[in-house]
Amino acid sequence: MPLTVAEIVEHPAFNSVIWDLKPTTKGKCAVAHTRGGPIDIAYEIHGTGPIKLVWIMGLGAFKWYWQRQTIDFGHQQASKYSCLIFDNRGMAESDKPVMRYSTSEMAKDTFELLDQLGWIGEKSVHVIGISMGGMIAQEMAYREPERIASLSLVSTAAQLKNTTGYFENLRSRINIFIPKSIDKQIAQVKTHVSASWLSQPDQDGRFPTNGDRFAAQELTKRQDIDGFTRKGFICQALAAGYHKKSPNQLKQIADKVGRERILVIHGTADNLITVPHAEVLVRELGGEERGVEKRIFDGRGHYIPIEEREAFRGLIEGIVGKAEGIR
Repeated sequence: MPLTVAEIVEHPAFNSVIWDLKPTTKGKCAVAHTRGGPIDIAYEIHGTGPIKLVWIMGLGAFKWYWQRQTIDFGHQQASKYSCLIFDNRGMAESDKPVMRYSTSEMAKDTFELLDQLGWIGEKSVHVIGISMGGMIAQEMAYREPERIASLSLVSTAAQLKNTTGYFENLRSRINIFIPKSIDKQIAQVKTHVSASWLSQPDQDGRFPTNGDRFAAQELTKRQDIDGFTRKGFICQALAAGYHKKSPNQLKQIADKVGRERILVIHGTADNLITVPHAEVLVRELGGEERGVEKRIFDGRGHYIPIEEREAFRGLIEGIVGKAEGIR
């Protein structure tokens, strides 16, 4: 049986579930000065290597959700890669203005952050985005394709086909801010991860199962009442819900970025953004026959970077290495 919330909080591994990874540099950058800002974006860079990786997190998630990839690329291969992780507007240590968010505006936030960090130039950054972060990545590739060295789209969509279903799901997710059984809330979040992975022994530490560690991370986020707010969550969720990239826009992305530089990753058991969305992305970007790389994980859910850490690492190393080789 999975541990209860009370048991997880009392577990000796609970306070170390977020790893103390020392960044090479960290800070805040003010963006959107002419777009309703300034808005401070909190960021960290891990590693000092010449290959620059930009990791964009999804709805309601903090930058530390990339901690496995931060170790794999920014610490174990620190001389090869520089990894940028950051909190999107509305979450964690970044500002949370109450205004209309959009994935296109959040893409502009990201470019302005990159500009201030000096990560500029043609084919200068490899962009990896998950879920809403993948939507932001699409907007970046559409807006300034010449800067994108490679584009990895994980568990994401060009447009949520069933927006009615999405907003119904959103209403249920907003209930996490209404006092009720926290055990039921955590159980609901776990449904977005494959049951087979949840039941396996903890691959990263001392919890009984992966599911217990996943729950501990979710609880840690929810304890940060200043970082994880109802207003920030809703503003981000509306941005994801109204994201849209048309077939023509996707074709333009593929033409200008280069199809051989694009990777699409998804899981067949993803019940947040279902796998047909990945098939649409691949098709409208030009298809595998024209160079787009696709990897579908059978039986895996929404969080591929956690559920398939080693395979995911290999895929990112592969697309980045290929893109670096065709400069």
